[in-house]
Amino acid sequence: MLGSFSYHNPTKLYFGEDALSYLKGELANYGKNVLLVYGSGSIKKSGLYDEITAALNECGKNVAEVSGVMPNPTAEKLREGVKLAKSHSTDFILAVGGGSVCDYSKAVSVSVHCDDDPWDKYFARFEEPDCEIVPVGCILTMAGTGSEMNGGSVITNHEQHLKIGHVFGDEVMPKFSILNPRYTMTLPKYQMCAGIYDIMNHICEQYFSGEDDNTSDYISEGLMRSLIVSSRKAVADPEDYEARSNIMWTATWALNTLVSRGKSTDWMVHMLGQAVGAYTDATHGMTLAAVSLPYYRYIMPYGVKKFARFAVNVWGIAPDGKTDEQLAAAGLDAMESWMKELGVVMKISELGAADEMIDGIADATIILDGGYKKLSRDEVVNILKASM
Repeated sequence: MLGSFSYHNPTKLYFGEDALSYLKGELANYGKNVLLVYGSGSIKKSGLYDEITAALNECGKNVAEVSGVMPNPTAEKLREGVKLAKSHSTDFILAVGGGSVCDYSKAVSVSVHCDDDPWDKYFARFEEPDCEIVPVGCILTMAGTGSEMNGGSVITNHEQHLKIGHVFGDEVMPKFSILNPRYTMTLPKYQMCAGIYDIMNHICEQYFSGEDDNTSDYISEGLMRSLIVSSRKAVADPEDYEARSNIMWTATWALNTLVSRGKSTDWMVHMLGQAVGAYTDATHGMTLAAVSLPYYRYIMPYGVKKFARFAVNVWGIAPDGKTDEQLAAAGLDAMESWMKELGVVMKISELGAADEMIDGIADATIILDGGYKKLSRDEVVNILKASM
């Protein structure tokens, strides 16, 4: 049965090719001083920057900019953004980019009026905000993280070799998010596929927990089937608008807290992948891909019925004459074949991980207990070695 839960998501979404037309209406709800946050500058090449700044100017906003937000935002970059936001007396933060820009903007939002160091307070001590929170809006250019409709924020501390996520409450979720699938078409194939696997793993992290026959699992299975179909179409034709739309919409629902309701959830693939990322600075979705199969094959015996269901309901494997163990193994084999179709990274060594890093990566891996088995440190080391 489903466990007891509450569900509330305050983020308003505008989806489609005309989604940006709603920006000015939303900006009217917030103060004059806007902090515009974006990444490497691709939004300038695409012309999106000009459209956004024109809307900001028409609304009479006083704009300061934080540019150069990296794919794995750092504690140093966070402090830089907080300093600028304070000096600008920021009333509103507008994030334009992928999940990392959205994550970063949420971290800034809870830190502008906080006297503590943001890394220490939120990502080391995992404290909740006890200060005024600056509202955030997002214009998404990459599908994958779901950050456009959740309270999550992941920050990397290179000095400490740590990459840590904090899931903040409803008050930190974006007030609105603008999702135009065409914006995602400027991404290189590598980034598109990394995002696709990130989506799949978000669903798996929630699906592979508990043995109950519940609504959340049926929704997850539908999302995964949709993603598999659309991903194959997008790989064949990256300009397929229908495929990119379905991928973008699936990414949002994969991590807006809906399918986690009534579930314990796992998240160990993310803990392993983030630890790898802290040492290699590799693309997030690729770190997940590289550790997923060794992890799932290791824990499969402890949740074999759910893995067998995954094989049948997601991958369409006929159950006739097969044991649960055989079905479960076939399902993971099918996922492996699909991952190779996408061209995602299958080994952490391809991301720059070396044997001498294994102990450090293991130490940086936060061990959770929501999945089918709580790992020991030795088991973490063995999974990392299997991922090499």
